[in-house]
Amino acid sequence: MKFRRGNRFEASVELTPLIDVVFLLLIFFMVSTTFVRETQLKIDLPEAQGEASERDPDVVEIAIDRSGGYAINGQSVANKQLQTLMRALEATTEGDSSKSLIITADANASHQSVVRAMDAAGRLGLTRLSITTTAPEDEG
Repeated sequence: MKFRRGNRFEASVELTPLIDVVFLLLIFFMVSTTFVRETQLKIDLPEAQGEASERDPDVVEIAIDRSGGYAINGQSVANKQLQTLMRALEATTEGDSSKSLIITADANASHQSVVRAMDAAGRLGLTRLSITTTAPEDEG
């Protein structure tokens, strides 16, 4: 028996296909992973306790109903637009930005309606702002 020792094959590993596969796996995991953490927050809204204050005649009150309609000192505003609310508020305050403003919103009124009223007041320079609440019922 004779063994040949001449032609040796050298084993080698090609890294290019291996790098391509790893790169594709990396892209797949990056695309399929969500980065947004969806959590549910439990929010306990504060309750207000205190005594009712006397009504100042120089106070302007914005009432917001369940559907987002506005009334300023009992006078209904034509629509829900910010510009209409600002014009009605400016006419009521007569340009006096030192007047106090009370926002009374229905418990089921949208947050956007309340923010729109606050935005209108801020644009007109009304800085003395309060929001009315109801006293919590005693649980007994």
